[in-house]
Amino acid sequence: MRNGSGKRPRRVAVVGVGILGACVGWNLARRGAEVVLVDAGRPGEGVTNWSFSWANASNKTVTRPYFDLNVAGLAAHRELAGIIGPDSWWYPSGHMRWADDPVAEAKFLKTAELLGSWGYRVEVSTGAEVRRRLEPALALPDEVPVMLYPDEAWVHGRHLVDRLVGQVVAAGAELRSGTEARDIGTDTDGSVRTVALSDGSRLDVDIVVNAAGPGASHVAGLVARQLPMRREPGVVTRIDCAQVPIGRAMHAPHIEMRPDGDASMVLHSREIDALIDTVDPVDTADTGEGAAELARLLHELARQVVPELANSRIAQARVAHRPIPGDGFPSVGAVPSVPGYYEAVSHSGITLGPVIGRLLAAEILGGERDELLADFRPERFPQ
Repeated sequence: MRNGSGKRPRRVAVVGVGILGACVGWNLARRGAEVVLVDAGRPGEGVTNWSFSWANASNKTVTRPYFDLNVAGLAAHRELAGIIGPDSWWYPSGHMRWADDPVAEAKFLKTAELLGSWGYRVEVSTGAEVRRRLEPALALPDEVPVMLYPDEAWVHGRHLVDRLVGQVVAAGAELRSGTEARDIGTDTDGSVRTVALSDGSRLDVDIVVNAAGPGASHVAGLVARQLPMRREPGVVTRIDCAQVPIGRAMHAPHIEMRPDGDASMVLHSREIDALIDTVDPVDTADTGEGAAELARLLHELARQVVPELANSRIAQARVAHRPIPGDGFPSVGAVPSVPGYYEAVSHSGITLGPVIGRLLAAEILGGERDELLADFRPERFPQ
């Protein structure tokens, strides 16, 4: 099979089919590549399904280039929603944040001022105004300042991955789920040529994209590359409720929460994450007592902010490992020492998936190196 230029399409194995892998694969397929999606489990059911899934740039002010990349990520989400339809995955209802102590409050207000100076939309209201106009179910003081970021969203990651994978498979891509990459073979010049899978099969490829999330360091090791990754586990809990009492993602003091459909919510807290290492690792599986206790703590924090959740119940909880490269920033692009090997590894996968997918596909198939990725190239990690 050849493309319109008469050349054979490049065959690309995307290893890891969470939000980043799905976005990369979808963009590659749209540009004419022959795509093979490889995932050890089922697409979208790993970290993508167990993250807070908040698409934002308000929490990304550590450097201006990182902020700009995340702003581009939000724009790419809106563009993607226009192409594939927003239903079931894209919820641009905004985000709210407030504090319960003067130090944190001052920090949030200072960040809001900075973001406003960068042209990022932010509104500051009082607790009373928020209850009256937006979120009547919240228990928050009348005079507390509340930051509202109207251009932010939450994303149903698993639904988005399902949509993207369904489209690329319908267009001819191959999905190899339930199997993992065991070896990456190279030619005499060091360029990628094959991927051996745990089911005993072998793929002949021109390109490998490492989008393996928490397993990215292992996949990098298959081409003798050291990709440093942080160890940062997080616990996420889903609760069932007859009717979701809030309308948007929010960071309340000690707890963050968002809708997860018409009858469920997602809860997370950095404070509860700090307790994970006090729990027996054997007990942090979905049904383990340790994970259940962490979920109960999250549930109690949520009920303090939204009293209506008193009648809700815990449905699921999981401790997942966030895919964060060692310096905290994404690793995206080619690794010059291994021709044909690319990385798409980032903690902020939900926000960045669509823009990284578009930029990396353009780089792989057209040699276009976008300046948005200049600070996030894999070669910054010494070998």
